[in-house]
Amino acid sequence: MAQVSLMPRPHPQEFRARAIELARERAKPFAALAHDLGISESCLRHWVAKADIDEGRKEGVTSAERAELVELRRKLRVSEMENEILRRAAAYFARENVLPK
Repeated sequence: MAQVSLMPRPHPQEFRARAIELARERAKPFAALAHDLGISESCLRHWVAKADIDEGRKEGVTSAERAELVELRRKLRVSEMENEILRRAAAYFARENVLPK
């Protein structure tokens, strides 16, 4: 039996860029444009808002900054796990050396 994916496939970057261009032209309302493109209105609004932030038109965290934050948070989690392992190992070996055999 084939597994059915509930998530739609991501749209190519060129498609997104053209959709954002068309939305900024304001020739059609967002709802009509989104319908014509076969995407939801909220999706189109999200793409435009994200592009506005990335291009400096609006305040906010850019895509590059968000990716960097995700990477730094991942590295921090790994470092915290490594520190905890080292702390436990140090405590274990300290106990081994103190207790008489």
